[in-house]
Amino acid sequence: MKILGNKKAVMPIAIAAALALGQQSASAQGLFDMLFGGGIQHHPQGEFPPPPKLRKVQPGEGDARINSPTYNVYKADRLVRIDFKSLLPASPPATAQDAAFVPSVTSTAFRNALAGLVDYELFAEPDIAKALIAYYSANPDFIWVTGDTPNSRAQDAVRVLGEAASYGLTPADYSVDVPAATIAATPEERTKELVRFEMALSARVLRYAHDAQSGRVDPNRMTGYYDFPAKPLDLEAVLKTLAHTQEVRTYLESRHPQNPEYQALRVELESLQASEENEIVVDPKLHLKPGESSPELPKLLTLIARNLDDEMGGDYGEILARLGKSEVYDPELVPMIKAVQKRAGMKGDGVIGPRTVSSLAGTSRADRIEKVRVALEELRWLPSDLGSPRVFINQPAFTASYIDNGEEKLKTRAVIGKVTNQTAFFYNQVKQVDFHPYWGVPQSIIVNEMLPRLRSDPGYLDRAGYEVTDSSGRRIPSAAVDWGAYGAKVPFSVRQQPSEANALGELKILFPNKHAIYMHDTPQKSFFERDMRALSHGCIRLQDPRGMAAAVLDTSVDDIAEKLKRGHSTENVTRVIPVYVAYFTAWPDMSGKVDYFDDVYDRDSKLMQALEATEAVRAPST
Repeated sequence: MKILGNKKAVMPIAIAAALALGQQSASAQGLFDMLFGGGIQHHPQGEFPPPPKLRKVQPGEGDARINSPTYNVYKADRLVRIDFKSLLPASPPATAQDAAFVPSVTSTAFRNALAGLVDYELFAEPDIAKALIAYYSANPDFIWVTGDTPNSRAQDAVRVLGEAASYGLTPADYSVDVPAATIAATPEERTKELVRFEMALSARVLRYAHDAQSGRVDPNRMTGYYDFPAKPLDLEAVLKTLAHTQEVRTYLESRHPQNPEYQALRVELESLQASEENEIVVDPKLHLKPGESSPELPKLLTLIARNLDDEMGGDYGEILARLGKSEVYDPELVPMIKAVQKRAGMKGDGVIGPRTVSSLAGTSRADRIEKVRVALEELRWLPSDLGSPRVFINQPAFTASYIDNGEEKLKTRAVIGKVTNQTAFFYNQVKQVDFHPYWGVPQSIIVNEMLPRLRSDPGYLDRAGYEVTDSSGRRIPSAAVDWGAYGAKVPFSVRQQPSEANALGELKILFPNKHAIYMHDTPQKSFFERDMRALSHGCIRLQDPRGMAAAVLDTSVDDIAEKLKRGHSTENVTRVIPVYVAYFTAWPDMSGKVDYFDDVYDRDSKLMQALEATEAVRAPST
């Protein structure tokens, strides 16, 4: 039940507050536990020390809040004109800069051709421009030209760049003018044409390799809700590899993510691009209970019949054949509708409503193509190999899964953050499971939700089973604190003791991160019966927390139950288990079938804006 506070502000605020009180600073881990309730550290009990001296409230502090991250209008980096001056004949020959370079007949031709770059205007990203000059300074030779024509290596590269759309990329970003087969009027003109082609193709190949590996936009610049480590790419090494291989296609395609999910999304994109727009349109406001009738029902049943797989066909094929044209919602159809709803992640109540219609007919072909292109871009932000075993949380699907050896061994419903307290998109590694945990209340909840009440009722935390401690971990009665003296910098931590009413329920699964997000149980079980489950302060609540704990600890649910009988304890996860707190509105199941979900946080449109901004910057480049 964590809130997603301002990621840049929460930890510095807590540290500053501790220093302001003149207390000795805690260790980094100790501070983390103090703020977020690691469940390991026991604070001293016993007689309360006197409360700290009161300070004067600064103007405006009474209304202070810790704000959540915001979304930014994405601005792509400007391109730079590549400066070829250092490559011109005056530059010294390669020496020990690159021991692997051996001068050749073609390298002499290359040096003679460099004069053709004197007034050449080629634009590229700054790091690509730098890498291009560095590579050719150390390796003054053609990669893409042999004699007076582009070679087979160049032909393969141009084909790969031209197929960028099959990966959800924009081919225009990588376009290169290939010299015509017809020889130019003079050898000098042909030489100029070829050396310019050489540089342009290298620049666009480097752009393609970067985009394939890391994506076209920097997600961390879009919003504080995105948190991804950099994926470094040695651009000079890319050109060196391409200069010494004939497997250009294989190498460039290997820059893309190499996981089954990426391939399934590519297959879906190809299928959508080859398909026609939905010809069956169902009223999006359709609401139908068993026994009621509507002329829209046969349309919906036709769509269900069209998408039947072997399992569903075996169970419901005969019923559809018999009742597929009926306008009456016959009770015999209810089990099939429930199955369709459950497959789409809904609770399966058998009532046909807008969400059921949307899952079957509410997303146009164009919308699905956009969702898949967005998903392909987002998947490039993650590791190429997602790892096994792994935990995968897909926020728009409101699900959390444990996947091992290509098998989804656990899939449970999940509650994610409210639109006002959104769950971040990041990945980390599962570290520990806390049984009967303490809940360390985040500063954002203390400031935004508790503080207004504490100013008029300072003792309510004592009555509600919370512990208040100062920066040294000393217990202080809530009633003894003048809460009205503080605004956004509250120099106390608050935690809720283990109990049936504890906001985290009976266990939590930690993967330390700066957003203070983890998976946990909850006493609010009714939330899992809802289809739209964006209801928390940012953390991931699980319908089956015991099953997930058993999975990550590689044990049984019965063993988890025994551990819970022993009271508060902590157990470390000894295996490497990556956890993805992900956000995909298009995502394949384990069979490769792509499912589509509502964009609960409206993030797809923001990513599309960033992609369009990137394309706009690249458009005038030549």
